Amino acid sequence: MRIALYQPDIAGNVGAILRLGACFGVPVDVIEPTGFTWSDKALARSGMDYADSVQVHRHADWEAFLQTVKGRLVLLTTRGGTRLDTATFASDDTLLLGSEGSGVPDHVHALANVAVRIPLAEGMRSLNIAVAAGIGIAEALRQTNGFPDAA
Repeated sequence: MRIALYQPDIAGNVGAILRLGACFGVPVDVIEPTGFTWSDKALARSGMDYADSVQVHRHADWEAFLQTVKGRLVLLTTRGGTRLDTATFASDDTLLLGSEGSGVPDHVHALANVAVRIPLAEGMRSLNIAVAAGIGIAEALRQTNGFPDAA
């Protein structure tokens, strides 16, 4: 299981997702360019000291990232046709999230094996990507018995 971020805009969200990856033992792929200068300082506030405990793979662009994908691409998107509570996950899935400002472009959306949406209350537009990543990865790990063992 992996989390991938398509051209993220906000360092704080990436830091929070790196912390999520560290805590759940899930590698994080970052597809560049990012909307911020990649630095320890930019990520430190929300990633705290967890950033050193996560496997982070930075990819120069979408094509470079695609060459590394082994399982399915599961896109978490407000345009998803499959509700999270009916989606089926596999242990080699990569959960892909788009940038905060624009999501993913149509050509990326079209390559996803499945597009999953998290159901929201009527009138609500979207969740923060770090929150969506947490909800998505928790359900995927639950289904695949992938949660880390308690110490």
